Amino acid sequence: MMFLINPNKFNQVADYLFKPALVSSIVLFFLGLLFSFYFSPNDYQQGSTVRIMYVHVPSAWLALLTYAIMTLYSIAALAFRIPFGFIINSAIAPIGAVFTLICIISGSLWGKPMWGTWWVWDARLTSVAILFVIYLIIIFMNLSFENRIVREKVVAIFVLVGSINLPIVKFSVDWWNTLHQTATISKLSKPSIDPSMMTPLIIMTIAFMMIGITIAILRIKTEIIIRKSNLS
Repeated sequence: MMFLINPNKFNQVADYLFKPALVSSIVLFFLGLLFSFYFSPNDYQQGSTVRIMYVHVPSAWLALLTYAIMTLYSIAALAFRIPFGFIINSAIAPIGAVFTLICIISGSLWGKPMWGTWWVWDARLTSVAILFVIYLIIIFMNLSFENRIVREKVVAIFVLVGSINLPIVKFSVDWWNTLHQTATISKLSKPSIDPSMMTPLIIMTIAFMMIGITIAILRIKTEIIIRKSNLS
């Protein structure tokens, strides 16, 4: 597991993982689309609009997962002095921002026919919008500070402060009365979603994960090269 904290080990493992991750992301994405459009039925209330779920839900999960990974690596970098954590923060923040933006856009497209409006200041929607702003601030800070050591520490601290928003995003529909529906998939209860819809959702989620991993490998390897060239 040293590749998770060591740049040289990461490069070695990443060289083996990149092509399988790329191929699987493409195959799973098109397989997910096939299941979504040809094997998943229309919802009795939402009709074909429900298919937005197969993009909206995976992007939402990946937006949260990406930030959770950044939080763990920020702790590793600050508390245990593992520099690879700073590399991860810089490399995957834009990926998390893109997933969050996809979540917001797809949610608006889904909300218009269901709620009659593109946007409401609902607890879930607002907390996700805040998550997107946090990602943008992190990206901006990574581009602003000239002193790399100061920049990395400030960004890591900001990531930890921003992590307060993660449980708010996750549990907002339970803590407040919101328009957004509650979770249909939970570890503690049977999913309230039909298997014909669960299957494409799982496939698309794995596809999104593979896409994220593929892009992350490229960005992390690039970040490692940039830092080595700056030190030489």
